[in-house]
Amino acid sequence: MAAVPADEPPPPRPAAHPPEPGSDSRAGRLSFCTKVCYGIGGVPNQLASSATAFYLQLFLLDVAQIPASQVSLVLFGGKVSGAAADPVAGFFINRSRRTGSGRLMPWVLGCTPFIALAYFFLWFLPPFTSLQGIWYMTFYYLFQALSTFFQVPYTALTMLLTPSPRERDSATAYRMTMEMAGTLMGAAVHGLIVSGAHARNRCEDAALLGPVATSPDATRLYSIAATVIAVTYPVCSGVLHLGVKEQPEPSAPASSQSQGFLAGLGLTVRHPPFRKLVISFLFISAAVQVEQSYLVLFCTHASRLHNHVQSLVLTILVSAILSTPLWEWFLQRFGKRMSAFGICVMVPFAILLAAVPTAPVAYVVSFVSGVSIAVSLLLPWSMLPDVVDDFQLQHQHGPGLETIFYSSYIFFTKLSSASALGISTLSLEFAGYEAGACKQAEQVVVTLKVLISAVPTCMILIGLCILLIGPAPKARHLPPSQDTSRRLSLRRRTSYSLA
Repeated sequence: MAAVPADEPPPPRPAAHPPEPGSDSRAGRLSFCTKVCYGIGGVPNQLASSATAFYLQLFLLDVAQIPASQVSLVLFGGKVSGAAADPVAGFFINRSRRTGSGRLMPWVLGCTPFIALAYFFLWFLPPFTSLQGIWYMTFYYLFQALSTFFQVPYTALTMLLTPSPRERDSATAYRMTMEMAGTLMGAAVHGLIVSGAHARNRCEDAALLGPVATSPDATRLYSIAATVIAVTYPVCSGVLHLGVKEQPEPSAPASSQSQGFLAGLGLTVRHPPFRKLVISFLFISAAVQVEQSYLVLFCTHASRLHNHVQSLVLTILVSAILSTPLWEWFLQRFGKRMSAFGICVMVPFAILLAAVPTAPVAYVVSFVSGVSIAVSLLLPWSMLPDVVDDFQLQHQHGPGLETIFYSSYIFFTKLSSASALGISTLSLEFAGYEAGACKQAEQVVVTLKVLISAVPTCMILIGLCILLIGPAPKARHLPPSQDTSRRLSLRRRTSYSLA
């Protein structure tokens, strides 16, 4: 991300705080090595999230061969546990004491071995079959909750790297670059390793209808892929710990009054611009999640594109990453309302893929979908600062509401994604999806076509209508130091994820 220039060193920032070093102060400058080590710390979560977003549903249905109704519970419950963990993580981390390694670093290091184990066992095929659904529910719930407890202190660590806003922004840019690379690598590495597990030759000697026994090769390949990504947690956390030093926190002024989470949440959800933003992106983020999750299943069971799955997934991710700077420029040049129309670019192409599921069409659709996904991820983080500014100008409250706006938005969007995945996976059960079958019934094929075309199309159009109807909150002219501080604070707390 492009760094935001900090204010000039003189004069000092807010009057209530002691003067801080200017953005160009050598005392607050971070070395290149420190920034790289900080960025590496965020790679494992993106690797794991990308792999689970594209391949977990396929693994549960075709390798673990658990019923679609149980897969629905696994996906729904996991997303809910991740959403619920956000405020819980903030509550406990804010009340933890500083240790020799700092206040935030122990949380990152403490979560590392447990999240690595939870991720590995999420892809492990247990020796029993009767309780497999409970096995995967347990480890997916643990993985989602632990990844939140890992990510929250890691991203908050930005504030304790240096007092220089310019250097914090630079560190954030390194983090986002590494996270984007991790997102791409997660789908690529996992997909390349497990590609042999879904080869069509396993069905040559089997009946077309009915389940086929899971091959030992499939189990072994998924275990190898899980091990490769799980190992990155201790490795990258070790690099983070060795290369980054958490600075002591500045003491808060006695007059500062922070807003409790529940009280602040009540204030934010009653703010009309925030309600509009949240409701609109509940639909849009759920549409993106459904499109991502069912692309692999569609290519495997509803078309003859099973040999192109890995390439199509990489096309989406590369397109999203490369188009993000273009959308940033477009947003600055033409405004946010015009940029919002970029989300619906994927709509006609998704419908085309369902109607004409050929390889050339699939690659075009994947590229366009990546472009639309990029703007759907970028736009809410661009609009949230305007919503916060609008709220702060209408209300007089203490610090901390920026974080409540962010965390409540994340909570609601995770809840929306959980509901969309749970309900859509349940629809496969009603359509007669047979776990592990080489060929699915025609009703399942039709359902998969609807899930990658009509469902995301309707949700995107509903979300855009809610977003674009009525006046949008505009950026207000705040005092320079207050405006810069608030926007930098919000930017530091955001990151892109395709998962």
